[in-house]
Amino acid sequence: METSLYLPVKTFLESAGYTVKGEIGRCDLVGLSEGDPTVVVICELKLAFNLELILQAVDRAAVSDEVWIAARISAKGRGREGDKRYRDLCRRLGLGMLGVSDKGEVSILVSSVSPMPRTNPKRRTRLVREHRKRIGDPALGGSTKVPIMTAYRQQALACAAALADGPLRPRDLKTVTVTAGQILLKNYYGWFEKVDKGLYGLSDSGAEALKTWQKPL
Repeated sequence: METSLYLPVKTFLESAGYTVKGEIGRCDLVGLSEGDPTVVVICELKLAFNLELILQAVDRAAVSDEVWIAARISAKGRGREGDKRYRDLCRRLGLGMLGVSDKGEVSILVSSVSPMPRTNPKRRTRLVREHRKRIGDPALGGSTKVPIMTAYRQQALACAAALADGPLRPRDLKTVTVTAGQILLKNYYGWFEKVDKGLYGLSDSGAEALKTWQKPL
């Protein structure tokens, strides 16, 4: 699975000084630098190098300063990583190329450069905001067909956990998250129910959600 590449590549980017989190804004990995201005690096994962991986990386170039693609190195050395035309295409597009061995060792096949200007600043801003709001790194990059632990879901779960002991008012949850009132009112997941004017409790689906998402927030 692509998620098997996540931790080796995350470690590689962290060693370069980035704070890395998985599955941010449909990107497998997003890393932010600590400096000012913030540098955004994105990496997309596939089990093998292919055209789809390059197409994903080109899309991500519109919102990042640096883009990498990473895939498993072919055991017999006959994968795209050995194709000079594929590597040359990455160079022309400014994409970095990482190879991951069966032992989890990461090697740079093509260095990343940034010849393409960013063209979607709003999308970039949303990416950075979600990265910074998300507590920890709760989602493995490369995950498919599973719900992603977004910052909003984390905040909603924090509200649900606080309501597990009984109904509360939005102002009582301000210490949990400053957006508690909006979360309870919108009730996007159906986890809350209004028990009285300005008083909210936990619904049955909210109680089930707490059982399902047992990882620490």
